[in-house]
Amino acid sequence: MHRRELLKQSALAVAAFGLSRDIFATESRTLLYNNHDADIIKLSSNENPYGPSPKARKAMSEAVNSCNRYPWENTTLLREKISVPYQLAKENVIIGAGSSELLGLASVLAALKKGNIVAPDPTFRLWIPAAKKIGAPVKLVPLTEQKAVDLQRLKEAIDADTRMVYICNPNNPTGTVLAPNELETFIKDLAPSVIILLDEAYTEFEDTKSVAHLVNEYPNLIVAKTFSKIYGMAGARVGYALAHANTIQQLNNLQPWANAGAGGVSLAGAIASLEDTSFVAMCKKENAKARNLFYQALDGNGIPYIPSATSFVYFDTAKYPKDFKAVLEAKNIIGARSFEESSKWLRLSVGTIKEMEQVAAAIRL
Repeated sequence: MHRRELLKQSALAVAAFGLSRDIFATESRTLLYNNHDADIIKLSSNENPYGPSPKARKAMSEAVNSCNRYPWENTTLLREKISVPYQLAKENVIIGAGSSELLGLASVLAALKKGNIVAPDPTFRLWIPAAKKIGAPVKLVPLTEQKAVDLQRLKEAIDADTRMVYICNPNNPTGTVLAPNELETFIKDLAPSVIILLDEAYTEFEDTKSVAHLVNEYPNLIVAKTFSKIYGMAGARVGYALAHANTIQQLNNLQPWANAGAGGVSLAGAIASLEDTSFVAMCKKENAKARNLFYQALDGNGIPYIPSATSFVYFDTAKYPKDFKAVLEAKNIIGARSFEESSKWLRLSVGTIKEMEQVAAAIRL
């Protein structure tokens, strides 16, 4: 690639990330709270309430001493460790500052190809305003009546100008999961010219099947994953994507330098997190318990909900006689959010068992 074209693409990438951060800040203003107020229960961003694993904390603490050095070796080591369980190579892995950066990179790549992007609605939307502003209009496709991603309608929305399809599986904010055979058929049926961006941020909570095993067979497939959720490292900003080596190279070309997004301390934590399997198992177990407790509270108040495979729950407060969000906020519980215009459906993150007990007490009629 010529240097002039590389600089042009990098400029587009920087612009996109800046726009994404601006959008995220705008959407998050209503969720700001006093970090020193121990009485606040924050259930807004699907963060792991247990934080990084003990091994990750120790590794990050020790890594501070080497922050005067670029962490290239650890970047390579993390890529190697990530690739193993997927039976891939490090060349199939790109590291970013959270998966959000990599969703942005894929959007830039699609925008450079001059066409539109197709996505379900509602879904994770952080990347959408930036994609539009850099020249990639986004066609939104409604979910099914069961609040699941509608693969058939997505396929029907694709036209000759479509350059990317985005799917979050499990979907955020609804927590629904696509049938593996249907998703794989969808991927196989798409034209090679259409990038398929699969966001798998929440697969670890219920062992949702990944499609990463298809990346070498389908160079248009990009699978984005993160250390922000089950690994409890949202603030550390480490994510990765899996794709064909040629596709990874195209994404690397949009970074200031390849895999440059994550810092040395964060990389050390991510590497240690992969080794702390007991912590991951604990988080899955406790999340399921706390989520079930919330289900019981919703059932007890006649509030319908979508069974979730994630660390959040989507529920319909249309028949709840009070302002659900206000009821929680009166008890210093913040985070209930709407993702559909003129709708009473809300999403709430799952906290600790103690926190969800407080939620249950607050909404009890």
